[in-house]
Amino acid sequence: MEYGIGGGAGSSGGGGGGDHHDSSDPHRKKKRYHRHTAHQIQRLESLFKECPHPDEKQRLQLSRELGLAPRQIKFWFQNRRTQMKAQHERADNCALRSENDKIRCENIAIREALKNVICPSCGAPPMSEDSYFDEQKLRMENAQLKEELDRVSSIAAKYIGRPISQLPPVQPIHISSLDLSMGNFGGPGICGPSLDLDLLPGSSSASIPNLPFQPTAFSDMDKSLMADIAATAMDELLRLLQTNEPLWIKSPTNGRDVLNLDSYEHLFPRANNHLKTVNVHIEASRDSGVVIMNALALVDMFMDSNKWMELFPTIVSMARTIEVIPTGVLGGQSGSLQLMYAELQVLSPLVPTREFYFLRYCQQIEQGLWAIVDVSYDLPQDNQSTSQYRSHKHPSGCLIQDMPNGYSKVTWVEHVEVEDKTLIHPLYRELVHSGLAFGAERWLATLQRMCERFACLMVTSTSTRDLGGVIPSPNGKRSMMKLAQRMVNHFCASVSMSNNQRWSTLSGSSDIGVRVTAYKNTDPGQPSGVVLSAATTIWLPISPQNVFNFFRDERTRAQWDVLSNGNAVQEVAHIANGSHPGNCISVLRAFNSTQNNMLILQESCIDSSGSQVVYSPVDLPAINIAMSGEDPSYIPLLPSGFTISPDGRTEGVVGGDGASTSSNPHGNMGKSGGGSLITVAFQILVSSLPHAKLTMESVTTVNNLISNTVQQIKAALNCPSP
Repeated sequence: MEYGIGGGAGSSGGGGGGDHHDSSDPHRKKKRYHRHTAHQIQRLESLFKECPHPDEKQRLQLSRELGLAPRQIKFWFQNRRTQMKAQHERADNCALRSENDKIRCENIAIREALKNVICPSCGAPPMSEDSYFDEQKLRMENAQLKEELDRVSSIAAKYIGRPISQLPPVQPIHISSLDLSMGNFGGPGICGPSLDLDLLPGSSSASIPNLPFQPTAFSDMDKSLMADIAATAMDELLRLLQTNEPLWIKSPTNGRDVLNLDSYEHLFPRANNHLKTVNVHIEASRDSGVVIMNALALVDMFMDSNKWMELFPTIVSMARTIEVIPTGVLGGQSGSLQLMYAELQVLSPLVPTREFYFLRYCQQIEQGLWAIVDVSYDLPQDNQSTSQYRSHKHPSGCLIQDMPNGYSKVTWVEHVEVEDKTLIHPLYRELVHSGLAFGAERWLATLQRMCERFACLMVTSTSTRDLGGVIPSPNGKRSMMKLAQRMVNHFCASVSMSNNQRWSTLSGSSDIGVRVTAYKNTDPGQPSGVVLSAATTIWLPISPQNVFNFFRDERTRAQWDVLSNGNAVQEVAHIANGSHPGNCISVLRAFNSTQNNMLILQESCIDSSGSQVVYSPVDLPAINIAMSGEDPSYIPLLPSGFTISPDGRTEGVVGGDGASTSSNPHGNMGKSGGGSLITVAFQILVSSLPHAKLTMESVTTVNNLISNTVQQIKAALNCPSP
């Protein structure tokens, strides 16, 4: 066996380090080899078996013993180890190849045997192909069809403005001639004509409606323009957030920040305003406060349209991210730019929603300081003119600053121009025109309350005082809170005047105007069938705080709850979800009730912008499922309840003790007046059959239910009807 050492330091020849021949010498380039003797090879092999990796001392000893240089010994062992490794790999490959051939032969034999097998139950021969290969074949065909659909959809987008997959379903026919006035109901016991529910809208919670306008694909020039608009809007927002007088002045009546329009137009001149008609009014407000959530978590929720809706369920009725515009900034939320659509609401069928297509841009100003700006973006074929409102959002948004212990300081600015195409209902005129209905105070108050709710959701302690000793674990508490939140979300969707809701007004002999709508429900989180929603809004000369206390007190429930038949209720479980004692979730049980298996799930919440009391009947087994910590997503809920807000008047009659509605030091909304706007809303399951007809008898029933409830509320609060 021979092991050659190349002509270098390891050579046993004479070309050592002192050889200074020219590199061009042809003899210099030749490699010199040393052939080991049989004795040397035998000795090296015997030591290799004992020690494949000799140390320096052993190599020196071998060098003296065999008459070889230490580097020759070192290179011999390296080459021998390499050769041994190659031999082992060849042996392993041969063994694996043999095993693979054996398995392949067995597989062929099994397939041949299966061809002759007869099914003992049906006597039929087996399938021609293995089911695995059938499934793989179907997957490949499915992928090819999907690629073909995407290709056709992209081509169609150039001609019809949207891909085929985004085409809306055929819309039901709107009943423009539907007259549900009380005069058409007929006498007692006489049912009017049936209404075919195929002509009525679908559930707003069960199906997400299509956007009023579906934009086409955006060019690089469009995206560059969006980035420029967003950067300019961010500069303006930062100045609005950080500048006081003369840009902002304090209102002498309520202490709110009021935008000085002359100073604003001087600082931010524009070639033309977006809305120039006599019906346009400007709403501008600024507020600041501390919330119990860190800045980065808040930023993540704002930049996710679904989480943003969860954060503001009483304000945002729908939100979508239409396009994410690349800005060249990678990693994190800083520099994120999105084109979004949002529909904003006041929880009453008397106030139309406001729609915005806007750019949302997020930027990290410094460590622990973030800014998020929203600014309207005019789409080329924007059809917002079909709405009762036409709105334009000037640079608005918030500055979020990290604080110790997981808190953040948030400064909020809202600045919009609104064109009222129809007169606002007199009950809400002051609240809307004052900017309180959609202003910064309401956004910030809702954010503070919802952040407290999320914080309570994350708490793992199980206080007996909070849980009443009924809910056994933190998982049960979280499950109950999720169930209650879904109930509140369904209630908000059923009350608002969203584009997906079509309300019909009932008129009668009383002063109460009740609005109704019906839909087929297929949402697993609500009872399946035909649902009738009805709502009305009234004004009472009593402070919102007193009205809220009246509704959430179980001792006075029998005075307004016509479905309780005068029975008192007892709170059997209680979960606090905020610092204010009115922010809580309760499970109520009626005394002397024939339905001992039925409980009432209720959530009440209050902040400086208003309050809610929402409840739904839930059977005992479903409550036990939620309390045990299981997923409550499929527990059916049909919520009803009340929304309470200040009337927005600077002067008014204050009832009771005249308490302020403000639940936190920064809130000023409740100090604007003493009256309350109360929306009463009920939902009833007309039929569990999806193709049932809605009769006038059902409409009459729910109309009487709301009318009687309103009369009892006024009587209990000593506010008789005029």
